[in-house]
Amino acid sequence: MASAHGPISVGLIANPVSARDIRRVIANASNLQISDRVNIVLRALSAMHSCGVEHVLMMPDRGGIRQLLTRSLQRERNLHHSFPAVEFLDMPTTSTVDDTFAAARLLREAGVAAIVVLGGDGTHRAVVRECSDIPIAGLSTGTNNAFPELREPTITGMAVGLFASGRIDRADAIALNKRLDVCITDAAGRERRDIAIVDAVISSERVIGARALWKTENLAAAYVTFADPQAIGLSAIAGLLQPVGRREPGGLAVQLSDDPARRRVVLHAPIAPGMVRPVGISEWAPMRAGELHIVAQAAGVVALDGERELAFDEVDRVTVTLVDNAFPTVDVARCMHAAAAKGLFRLSSP
Repeated sequence: MASAHGPISVGLIANPVSARDIRRVIANASNLQISDRVNIVLRALSAMHSCGVEHVLMMPDRGGIRQLLTRSLQRERNLHHSFPAVEFLDMPTTSTVDDTFAAARLLREAGVAAIVVLGGDGTHRAVVRECSDIPIAGLSTGTNNAFPELREPTITGMAVGLFASGRIDRADAIALNKRLDVCITDAAGRERRDIAIVDAVISSERVIGARALWKTENLAAAYVTFADPQAIGLSAIAGLLQPVGRREPGGLAVQLSDDPARRRVVLHAPIAPGMVRPVGISEWAPMRAGELHIVAQAAGVVALDGERELAFDEVDRVTVTLVDNAFPTVDVARCMHAAAAKGLFRLSSP
């Protein structure tokens, strides 16, 4: 917590199993080893400390990050390299997304100034779902990384440190992001709710099964918060159709079909790393904030940010609503530009 009464604290969630789903088998998705993830964490920690962060609260894990990081920090400190004090959260671990949910809640309760997240779209979604009021800074280590920008961890760590220490004003440091709210209402009126930060995709498949979604012939619709033609994953379908910027208001709703009588266009889309597939599109339209979109598919599953999460039946009503300005992220580029303009990197002459 950035306070005159205690050390400046930042949270850190490093997913040890991101980029290890079925897309490693059916496509050419990368898989960072634990040593690579620890190296990313070390670079971010060192940079945060150089810009004023004194204390980092970190999610524990069973995958080996904690053990290797502890050894690495001891070795680096013996070489007189500086790092913030690292404290692991007191929580059980399951090696599932529940660890991320629990860690995010504990970090919110601890009052951290920001949360650095290592993972893909799913990991970032899990953090946002539990603490949408705390700025996050993403480091891309997942399979589909539409949301976390690919950037050197040292620069991300510096930007987080500048913001957390109060050296950069919030107005110069924070960007607001869009979110999709998904609601499934059954015949008795009971509701299930969840969110997506990149895309909510409707598939005609009836079971969750392997969580990653990659079979284009089963896709019925895609709703996206932003549509980047350079993205990988299901949001790339919208990006190649009608780009929508991260900071632009609204999103895009796309209806898909393999039926030659219905489809208006066929896209050549990179739906996973190394996997480019034809995707039939029947129609598309802008999504305006607060506008309720009713899913036409009678039964199937909803994939949130690339992973199957919610199954629904014929009697269920599925809606998707876009929310503008839903959660904050640390805008690394703006932070660094503001810091440079203020001369914060200039050392005084000897």
